[in-house]
Amino acid sequence: MSTTTTVTAPTDAELLRAAADHARHQDTAALLSALLPGLDGVELRALTDRCRFAHTALLVFPPDAGALRAMLAGAGLAPEAAARPSTVVRERLAVRHGRDAAELEVGILRPAVTGADGEQRVVEVFALTVPPGSGLAGLAARERAAQHEAHLGFEVRQPDPLLLRGLCALLARHGARPDGGGYNPHEDGTVLYFTAPDDSKAGCPRIELYAPGDHRELLAEHLARHRTEQPAEVLLRQLTGAWTTQALGAFAELGVPEAMDARVPRSAEQVAAAVGADPETLRSLLRYLAMLGTVVPDGGGFRLSPAGELLRADAAGSLRPLSLLYAGPFYRSFGGLAGTVRTGEAAFDRLFGENHFDHFARDPDLAELFDRSMAASTRMFDPLPGHPVVRAAASAGGPRTVVDLAGGTGELLSRLLAAHPALRGVLLERPHVVDAAREFLDAAGCGDRARCLAGTFADVPPGGDVYLLSRVLHDWDDAHCRGILRHLAAAMPPHADLLVVERLLPEDGSPSLATAWDLHMRCNVGGRERTAGQYARLFADAGLELLRHDPLPLDARVLHVRKSPADRTG
Repeated sequence: MSTTTTVTAPTDAELLRAAADHARHQDTAALLSALLPGLDGVELRALTDRCRFAHTALLVFPPDAGALRAMLAGAGLAPEAAARPSTVVRERLAVRHGRDAAELEVGILRPAVTGADGEQRVVEVFALTVPPGSGLAGLAARERAAQHEAHLGFEVRQPDPLLLRGLCALLARHGARPDGGGYNPHEDGTVLYFTAPDDSKAGCPRIELYAPGDHRELLAEHLARHRTEQPAEVLLRQLTGAWTTQALGAFAELGVPEAMDARVPRSAEQVAAAVGADPETLRSLLRYLAMLGTVVPDGGGFRLSPAGELLRADAAGSLRPLSLLYAGPFYRSFGGLAGTVRTGEAAFDRLFGENHFDHFARDPDLAELFDRSMAASTRMFDPLPGHPVVRAAASAGGPRTVVDLAGGTGELLSRLLAAHPALRGVLLERPHVVDAAREFLDAAGCGDRARCLAGTFADVPPGGDVYLLSRVLHDWDDAHCRGILRHLAAAMPPHADLLVVERLLPEDGSPSLATAWDLHMRCNVGGRERTAGQYARLFADAGLELLRHDPLPLDARVLHVRKSPADRTG
């Protein structure tokens, strides 16, 4: 005997209540991260600084104005006195269903809600009146099922054409596709629609960028991309990616961010005089960087955007060292990528005659640049002081030791020690890094609780309670990783925990920063990124067991590892 379950489609009232709850409980950063899972931290900050989550939108089909007011009240929304005409949605419906736009009476209402973050936003309700027996009933049924007009709206702050182009390019880079738009003369606003990326986790099919003002020239470009995919343009943008790397590197190398301000615009001539550059060529660079969102055109000059501020040497979490490294030695070796793909050998080693660790160790300036570049991504460490393994060690009642292997200058170790005064630390590093690590830990106020040891992975100190391997294993091929992990397993007491910080390649092939870094590691370092399953097998080969992995900022994960049960008791 079999039964058939009938799934009833949600009513307009139910959809409206869900949309209102969504608008109340979301915030800009979390929603953008869900919409565009491939965003890195810098891109997310650039987006959140330039636009805000403004509304959740849907299209409903009330039989009359009274029914619409009742639906709004049922969703806890205050009805407005009257709806304003919706030019954009009316035209989209007419095109999609082969109707005369004049017969489609579509209005917009925007009842306000307060988000969980305290932000004021609205539920954007498009309403097409469909009286009982109307010839529009079939259209309403199809639209209600497909939810073509449901979207998440982001309002662009202080829009200008270059900024809007940069935002559109960023969305496109992460898989969002142009999906129409329009200019609404009733409110003097320009709307750009995008289809959400295939890997979006936001549960909504479309994204809206709303820009106050008349931006119909940009709108025409956007609509042209919607009408035709223009693969040649897409490929040209991808082929010029090297220009972006060098433009950002030159911007940082010349000290341009330090000669600019985030609030007061400066002319190209003023900035050129400050850094000793040619004014017209610098203007060209600034125009290009404005398109990327690194600087913002303002009047006749330019000012730093929040992303541009991160390229200042004195910025908290400065990415300047990373830009110089990627536009410098790693840029040169990436030119040999074809050889790496052909042979599996690192292009850096072929170009410079040695691996990057040895090469940087011979050049104090490069070694310092590399160490500072590693510190540029330390935002991924923010949650680690609160990790259950760390908190358990700190509250164990007796002195507990955290051992950071290849821990650089001590950024991660210092965070754990600062958060938990009961912990003691040991940092193992290459000889030329140890002095800098001692200085850093002393300056951080925890030098009296930390020892710095010079050595290799063969010198892993025994007796620790928590061991750290942060962004280490991806530097090496599988054979080297097994050697590192076996040394570590031999030194770990049975009760000890190991925390490994890495980016994980997605098992399902979805977009991830790890995919890009995997290519970089193979070409420039000789290492690779791995899936969780691949790491689990490496751990098992060393008598270790992967228990779980949890998300960190910048698309990283923290892997919790312990000795396998047989090794803990044997």
